[in-house]
Amino acid sequence: MSRDDLGHPVYLHRPARRVVSLVPSLTESVAVTRPDALVGATDWCTHPAGLKVDRVRGTKNPNLVALTALRPDLVLANQEENRRKDVDALRAAGIPVWVTVIRSLAEAFTSLRRMFTDALRWPVPAWLTEAERAWQRPGPVAVPAVIPIWRDPWMVVGSCTFTGDLAARLGLHNVYGDSPHRYPHVELGDIHRRHPELVVLPDEPYRFTPADGPEAFPGSRVALVEGRSLTWYGPSLLTARERLTSQLGLR
Repeated sequence: MSRDDLGHPVYLHRPARRVVSLVPSLTESVAVTRPDALVGATDWCTHPAGLKVDRVRGTKNPNLVALTALRPDLVLANQEENRRKDVDALRAAGIPVWVTVIRSLAEAFTSLRRMFTDALRWPVPAWLTEAERAWQRPGPVAVPAVIPIWRDPWMVVGSCTFTGDLAARLGLHNVYGDSPHRYPHVELGDIHRRHPELVVLPDEPYRFTPADGPEAFPGSRVALVEGRSLTWYGPSLLTARERLTSQLGLR
């Protein structure tokens, strides 16, 4: 018996052979490590490219009937991305669910290691060890920055988030890092009053583009970045540091 990141007991008497993931980052983590074991994923699970598994709808509205029919040994979920009532329903049906909690880069590495060794009962994959090594060195001098993740209404990265911690490792000082909220709703005028030197616009969850986003910040330095590198905590961490450093102009 092992306990997931929320302390819930999970019983798995052998290495997992059939896995359903309800989290895009965890889907990619499993698919890259042991693709034959992944039997189901959400419609939002886009990586690795060409992933061919049964789809069980979305992260917030999974098709529990279809999921149950896949006879998974284990379902992977996340406290932030999935609903507790869906997790409870699966457990009530006798399906083991492992819930992760990831709000920092350090938590990501610890949680993923536990997911592989304690939940799936697999060896730690080489890509995870390499990703940890890639993020060990400190970042450069901090640049005041804001990271919007939505517009109309505007939402930004606040405190205690994986994305905020990863950005800090890159050398960004989040001007909303002192917010009591993880993803506060803010007015555009308030963003301007904080005078960020850099506005970071990812392509997910809101798809900021050269024609949609930068025009709201005239006179500011704007960087359009790959959202997956900034928000996912799986194999993308292997390349995220170099990719984001280049896209942010921090070299």
